Amino acid sequence: MRRIIYLIKKFRYFLLFIILEILAFIIIIQDHSYHQSKFVNSANFFTGGLYNKANSINEFFHLRKDNQLLSEENARLKNLLEKRENTYAIDSFTVIDTSQYFQKYDYSVAKIINNNYTKRNNFITLNKGAKHGLTPDLGVVNSKGIIGVIKNVSANYATVLSILNSNSNINVRLKNSNHFGTLVWDGKDYNITQVIDIPRQAVVKAGDTIVTGGKSAIFPEGIEVGVVKDFKYAQNKYQIINILLFNDMSAIGEVQIVKNLHKDEQVTLEQSVVNE
Repeated sequence: MRRIIYLIKKFRYFLLFIILEILAFIIIIQDHSYHQSKFVNSANFFTGGLYNKANSINEFFHLRKDNQLLSEENARLKNLLEKRENTYAIDSFTVIDTSQYFQKYDYSVAKIINNNYTKRNNFITLNKGAKHGLTPDLGVVNSKGIIGVIKNVSANYATVLSILNSNSNINVRLKNSNHFGTLVWDGKDYNITQVIDIPRQAVVKAGDTIVTGGKSAIFPEGIEVGVVKDFKYAQNKYQIINILLFNDMSAIGEVQIVKNLHKDEQVTLEQSVVNE
């Protein structure tokens, strides 16, 4: 306490000067509109910068939650679109909602908790399983394209056969034509897959978009996969077509599970033809 009193006595003139300067500054700000506006603008600039930094930090920590909410909203909108496409009017007074009979696909959300992409046969693990309605052979996609197909499920988890797996075979086609092929992976680059079995009469160019073909009972038609990077045509056929994926398979988080509500009916009918 004595030391504080000593310092005040020692610097009393300097402290008095500071107090008088502050009072003068306050009087100037209050009595002159120009100086007041300049002060307010400067204060707003300073505090605005602080708020902007704080908001950026807050957005960073909430980014994961926002991504999850966005993925859930996308799934909800896809389900709504499926239903709207199957609603029609008989006349101006009667509307028939046929979604309970003709809605083909249902979408739900899951999160990737383990992602392999450097091995020859890669698998992905999801944080949802059988008790969430997941079963084997459901498609897994995100906003940029296809991810893979669910292979096995437990009560709370599911493993996905990634498109970066030697056992993955997915029906695809050229977006600008009806020529179909099969998406496979040669195990070399996780950004690049291959399409085989494209007929020789198909016109393939670098930059062409590849989408799902819709011939399987797993993926809807038209989900984008990637673009043709390059290809080799020899002996009157396409030897190899390299596809640059839209997805960065090393950085995927929230995904959507695609369930074909007509799958059992379709598979049963197709199997009956095979067995005849």
